[in-house]
Amino acid sequence: MNIFIMFLVALFMAGYYLLDSPAQKVMSHDTEYAISQSDMRTIAQCATALHNAQINGFEFEDVCIQQNGIVSEFVCMNSSMKVVSCDADNGRKKINHYIVTATAPIDGSYYNDMLEILERYFSESDTFGLFQENSITSGGTATKRIVPNEIIKHMKLQDGQLVYITQYDVPDVGDGYAISETTDVNCPVGTVKTYRFGRWQCIGVNTKTDCGGDKIWDSNLSECVADESRRPLCASNQNAVMVDDVWECISPFPERACPNNMIARLNYNTLEWECVVEPGSASDSKKCDNVVSQGTYGAFGTTLRIPQTSCTDCERMITDSETCVSYCVPDPAKANTPGCYPGNISECTGSSRAVYFGFPNMAYVNNVPELSGVSVPLDKKHSQNRKFNCLDCGMGQIDASKSRPPYVAVCK
Repeated sequence: MNIFIMFLVALFMAGYYLLDSPAQKVMSHDTEYAISQSDMRTIAQCATALHNAQINGFEFEDVCIQQNGIVSEFVCMNSSMKVVSCDADNGRKKINHYIVTATAPIDGSYYNDMLEILERYFSESDTFGLFQENSITSGGTATKRIVPNEIIKHMKLQDGQLVYITQYDVPDVGDGYAISETTDVNCPVGTVKTYRFGRWQCIGVNTKTDCGGDKIWDSNLSECVADESRRPLCASNQNAVMVDDVWECISPFPERACPNNMIARLNYNTLEWECVVEPGSASDSKKCDNVVSQGTYGAFGTTLRIPQTSCTDCERMITDSETCVSYCVPDPAKANTPGCYPGNISECTGSSRAVYFGFPNMAYVNNVPELSGVSVPLDKKHSQNRKFNCLDCGMGQIDASKSRPPYVAVCK
């Protein structure tokens, strides 16, 4: 009996030693440490992948983004360090441009593990680290990077988040940047070669951005169509008509310039102006039997649809006697007419104001000999209404070196 009891005691002690031995505890500890390191590294790698995709303009979609609550945004600030829209055409001067990527807050017990991962794998990224007390602590340096308060408020950053911040510059209009020698690329069909971030890349052609004026992209038709939401409410004796891709309220009988022996007529099916042969006009012998308006032509008796060549009240039509091509150019002599400029154009003078013409596109600019070698801006600050306008720089000044009133006006 005593021998049996001693055997049971020995068996119990052996089992207790095996289950609670130091070797088993060390193995359990090593496993937990490895799991923690793997989790922290996964979060860091997912954040950097999303951040790099933002920099390169790529799409990165992975389940790790949702699992770890990772977000990435472009954040822009003005000279007063206030967050403003990064839209290039919002009219506000942006001084600081950032790409900010942040994860969901991690548990405080994993802070040391995360700093270990940052030091081991991301030691060169000194703006990628753990956010604590309004600063970023990275693993590769002992110094902390202070995060601007406006970014903290905008991104709603909290202690424990893994944050990656990259600052970049946007060149001003007219600034030139030398292209370094890099490996050239051959882009496939549907893409265009673009120099971005110091190297050539093949970027997909986004035809949606080609829609100008009051037109919008139709994904079903794969073309730009009139944006009905921008159609203006016109007077009872007027019609809303697309003129050079812009809605205008036109009277039924406008004073539109057409080639010789032709008159303007509104096509009520398409709501576009057409130049038709004037009834009763006879053909006279001359060098140009048919007047070509920017490539649109036809024999007498036919209907010509030339919505882009009818000159406005601020323009005059020129016909090339050699090619018989007619096109419109600005006429400064008409700048004071009511249909060309509202008000007194002579008041648009001084160091901060100047007159400019609303050029619709570069093809139009190339027809104006006075602008040879002059850079003409085509942006939201400059109207493309084919009339004379007044550019007011406010507290700024007109850049005399880049301006050519009454054709071009640019603010410093």
